Amino acid sequence: MTAPAARPARPPVTAPGPDPHADLRDAVGRWFGATARDLPWRAADRTAWGVLVSEVMLQQTPVVRVEPAWRAWMERWPEPADLAAAPTADVLRAWGRLGYPRRALRLQECARAVVERHGGQVPHGEKALRALPGVGEYTAAAVTAFAHGRQAVVVDTNVRRVLARAVGGNALPAPSYTAAERATAAALAPADDADAVLWAAASMELGALVCTARTPRCGVCPVRDACAWRLAGRPGDEHAGRRRTQAWAGTDRQVRGRVMAVLRDASGPVPRGVVTDVWHDAAQLDRCVASLVEDGLVEQVDDLYRLPA
Repeated sequence: MTAPAARPARPPVTAPGPDPHADLRDAVGRWFGATARDLPWRAADRTAWGVLVSEVMLQQTPVVRVEPAWRAWMERWPEPADLAAAPTADVLRAWGRLGYPRRALRLQECARAVVERHGGQVPHGEKALRALPGVGEYTAAAVTAFAHGRQAVVVDTNVRRVLARAVGGNALPAPSYTAAERATAAALAPADDADAVLWAAASMELGALVCTARTPRCGVCPVRDACAWRLAGRPGDEHAGRRRTQAWAGTDRQVRGRVMAVLRDASGPVPRGVVTDVWHDAAQLDRCVASLVEDGLVEQVDDLYRLPA
């Protein structure tokens, strides 16, 4: 009788080691609990739609400018169906001077998609959110965390800066989001829903208020004693030579903004002569007006210009 073959030995089960980032997260979380700003999209009665609107508005725009615009917007269009049915000209006027007005168009397209595909309710899950017009990786993660209370890796420019300094020892993150940064962010994000949401909000707030780009307030930072950048003597920006900076004055963005301001303030179509008065360089003005028409922000009928109906 043949003896049964010996079973291969199973590798020993080892308990997970201590979390190297637990102290950092705990310190930032406690700081956030004591100092978090009272913002309307953080209120207990917030809606997923309100959170989504806030995240779109906050892209490249400071909170101080967004908050009054968000309040007026939500009072006027509290649900996706309300915005979906609104005249586009009214949407662009309400966007006002928040900048990058294409965001307003994408937000209205998003509202229409929510109505058509999801019965007017902002969907759950990052995959479904990213399928909406104008919703990218960051916005989908932010809505998942801040609206639905689910685990997500939420990384904006503020979080990137906190991780670059506290963990990486760098003055500022690289100009573009790297695979290494993505791995670091994922490693720091807790698996538990509530802990992950707290970390996402707290790390973002720390970057916005304390670990700022130009004048970080290291003296009041809750992780100053463990910050790799501070412990290394606050070395300079190793990516400085790769960063592109552009002044506002004289740019196409300034010209486009002036044209949009004229059209927002007008009660009807604006003659070309009024538009040409906003800028001294005719060639640049024509280029900017053409780009606004191409982007769907302006309509041209003969020599008249207006916001989309």
